[in-house]
Amino acid sequence: MSISAASPAIAEELPGRIGSEGLAAAGAATLPTQFISFAIGDDQYGVDIMAVREIKGWSEITHLPKQPDYVRGVLNLRGVIVPIIDLRCRFGQGLTEATPLHIVIIVQIGSRQVGLLADRVLDIVSLGASQIQPVPRIVRGARVDFLSGLVTVDNAMIALIDLSNLLSMAMTDSDENMAAERAQTK
Repeated sequence: MSISAASPAIAEELPGRIGSEGLAAAGAATLPTQFISFAIGDDQYGVDIMAVREIKGWSEITHLPKQPDYVRGVLNLRGVIVPIIDLRCRFGQGLTEATPLHIVIIVQIGSRQVGLLADRVLDIVSLGASQIQPVPRIVRGARVDFLSGLVTVDNAMIALIDLSNLLSMAMTDSDENMAAERAQTK
């Protein structure tokens, strides 16, 4: 639905000033974006709610050989094989000792569904684009490309995850590890 269909008053107020694409962009810039916030230890993270397909409790998964540590295995979710990424491990904090209290957030990234293992869901947070601060790049080459921004809500810092970069980096790392193993066996 376009902004003009959602809000005729806005569309009438701005005739001739900007085209329908500009009106949609102007309206989208003022609409809040919602994120699901969740915890990994004491740290808080968020993912765009529009990417979330399901949140489920931890269940047994099938481990796959020769995967990076952060790829815990796969889960059969109603006939769809979903890889599970251990975010604690992915962020360099060691493996999660998963219990029934842990959760898996199933997200859609492009045409793929991926499960994100986390400790617990916290809240749904609505944010304006102006509230999102850039991630500081202190060390050159630091691997923070999977973060799209930082936001402070109720004196807590939430790191927003860029899902497309998280997955592409995971696949790149996996491909590099497999290439290194192939080179060692030759």
